[in-house]
Amino acid sequence: MTRIRTRYAPSPTGRMHVGNLRTALYAYLIAKHEGGDYLLRIEDTDQERQVEGAVEIIYRTLERAGLIHDEGPDKDGGVGPYVQSERVKAGIYMKYAKILVEKGEAYYCFCDKERLESLKQVIDGKEIVVYDKHCLHLPKEEIEANLAAGKPFVIRQNTPNEGTTTFTDTLYGDITVPNAELDDMILIKSDGFPTYNFANVVDDHLMGITHVVRGNEYLSSAPKYTRLYQAFGWEEPEYVHCPLITDEEHHKLSKRSGHSSYEDLIELGFVDEAVVNYVALLGWSPEDNQEIFSLEELVKKFDYHKINKSPAVFDMAKLRWMNSEYIKNMDPEKYYERAIPEVKKVVSKPLDLKKIADLMKSRIEVFLDIPAAIGFFESLPDYDVSIYTHKKMKTDSEISLNVLKAYLPLLEGLDDWSLEGLRACISGAIERSGEKTGKILWPLRIAVSGLASTPGGAYEIMEILGKEESLARIRKGIDKLS
Repeated sequence: MTRIRTRYAPSPTGRMHVGNLRTALYAYLIAKHEGGDYLLRIEDTDQERQVEGAVEIIYRTLERAGLIHDEGPDKDGGVGPYVQSERVKAGIYMKYAKILVEKGEAYYCFCDKERLESLKQVIDGKEIVVYDKHCLHLPKEEIEANLAAGKPFVIRQNTPNEGTTTFTDTLYGDITVPNAELDDMILIKSDGFPTYNFANVVDDHLMGITHVVRGNEYLSSAPKYTRLYQAFGWEEPEYVHCPLITDEEHHKLSKRSGHSSYEDLIELGFVDEAVVNYVALLGWSPEDNQEIFSLEELVKKFDYHKINKSPAVFDMAKLRWMNSEYIKNMDPEKYYERAIPEVKKVVSKPLDLKKIADLMKSRIEVFLDIPAAIGFFESLPDYDVSIYTHKKMKTDSEISLNVLKAYLPLLEGLDDWSLEGLRACISGAIERSGEKTGKILWPLRIAVSGLASTPGGAYEIMEILGKEESLARIRKGIDKLS
């Protein structure tokens, strides 16, 4: 059995889009499910679109996502270079383009800009050049003279006008297109760089790639790949074209959404593992409907034959829920690493920041939820006394005033201001009074927080605030209610 080899081949054009992350993930899972190899190849032949620092973003994102490649620019597996611009310098693409020229499957084209402009046609509302094979029929002597004179040229594929081309995709089956719809695409541009499609085919073959994962927007390009494989006499890899990812309005997920890239999501307070888990389910789901997966579990369960062809909706509410599950189960130190900077955004007082963070762990969906919920620790908000009234607790402003007046001296005399000490003191007094717990704790919590809803109860909040601040806030509550 042939050893499975997949690749992720990004262009360094900026942050990694969620769709690209899914391509990288699915390629990784296909390879690792069968104990195969996962390669990283940098496709930088489109020099104009390159963004400075984008290669570093690719490495950083893949590392954080846990998608560690077996071969790549930093891990030579014997089929390098793994950066296309370096492969250009090595003459790889020109070598293989000339092989096609010798076979009659490609030809030199010397047409200038003016002539190409004259060939423009409007098809489906778009103005495109439909090349007329003019240079295919140039005499050999003229071609050699042009080359010797240094005349600019491109190399075009010689695609027949008659017949059809059929390619096979794992999800979509056989797809056949008339050759008349395929142009004589450029393989080598006038600057000596290969076009995306040509470089892709040459590299995938030379690197032994067995499965190619990409978005279904490339389905229309697939026949061009097939014609190249046939022209070389090479065996085609297995194609897996993944479904489109849309937003909740069923529009293609774009940069305007603010959460279209991996780094966007991390900056919004999502956990790396949760993002990877969620992206795996954008187009695929296991038969048992399990939703929470570690990367190791995904490797075991992933079956690319079960990828859905329908568009996958990026549901932010679902991702937030999944993220909350990951946060709840996070290792404490890893949790603090992400949570403490958010706590520090709003709390500058010398309070126990870890205890504040602990109050939030089971209550947030993303880390950015933290600041809005804990500002009261820094300063008591100006609140309306109407929040002391709670029908379910059977309490109102008058009852609350009496509770605060009754419990203030008790707390003033308390020496053990720990969680246990506060609980023992207050719960003991409640038990002796025969009152319901909520009737007492509700006004105490309102007084020390100024909010009807808080992370943590009265005991936790008072312990973190400390005795002096807690008593000052209770006295302020008495003043307000009076």
